[in-house]
Amino acid sequence: MANDMDTPTPEEQALADEWAAALSEAGDASQDDIDALMNQGAAAPSSPRAPMEEFGSMPKATGPVTLDGPNLDVILDIPVSISMEVGNTDITIRNLLQLNQGSVIELDRLAGEPLDVLVNGTLIAHGEVVVVNEKFGIRLTDVISPSERIKKLR
Repeated sequence: MANDMDTPTPEEQALADEWAAALSEAGDASQDDIDALMNQGAAAPSSPRAPMEEFGSMPKATGPVTLDGPNLDVILDIPVSISMEVGNTDITIRNLLQLNQGSVIELDRLAGEPLDVLVNGTLIAHGEVVVVNEKFGIRLTDVISPSERIKKLR
């Protein structure tokens, strides 16, 4: 039984051969060199860390949300998808397959009602269509407060 434990399986031998090849490619770095590098990393002063906040704890609202705080710097350049929704409706697949050029789809909004402005699918404002330099735009008429947006996420 002791002999079976001493002989490596073919998978173990293949793994050992891969490690041996990788170590030979690494050059002539000795264990002393590796230990010295590890000790240098341990001796280097670590950067000061910010205290961890409790997960799920909400930051205390101290006033209006601003872009001045350092907490938002990390996320300010993240792209988001913004869309304007004229309206919507539900139709059957049969009717969807029958649509062609010139078809009219009735929406759930009245003409002249404000459009919904959605960011990543979350309603943030209402607005009206305008034309700017021969392109469509939207003038925001009502922006939902940040606290209301947070409530909708829950």
